[in-house]
Amino acid sequence: MQISPTTTACPCGRDLSYGACCGRYHAGTAAPDAEALMRSRYSAYVLKDADYLRDSWHQDTRPETLSLDDAPGQRTHWLGLSVKRHVVTGEDTAEVEFVARYRIGGGSAVKMTEHSRFQRIDGRWYYLDAAGEA
Repeated sequence: MQISPTTTACPCGRDLSYGACCGRYHAGTAAPDAEALMRSRYSAYVLKDADYLRDSWHQDTRPETLSLDDAPGQRTHWLGLSVKRHVVTGEDTAEVEFVARYRIGGGSAVKMTEHSRFQRIDGRWYYLDAAGEA
């Protein structure tokens, strides 16, 4: 997907350009809270930025490798993100519940509902794990 930092709407759904929203986190600025990190991770999936996803994943739960390559004819089309809840659970912990919609190939749209946990380490937020369905 071609994306312009100034004219393309951010994939995460906020009413900002990509550069003013998730693009700055993809470029290295620390996300200010768990919701911003989660939104930037959604945008990274849309943009197939596996390096950002791995870098923003907690070291204790991060996979050794991460491939976002689609099988032939099975291209993932991300359709939208809806954040249901962002809760600060401690000084350096938070949880975000969200629904991400996508379609694979020409199939029906799918809703992925997740309740994710995040931890802040040395001023940076990291995705820890999925606590379960929201």
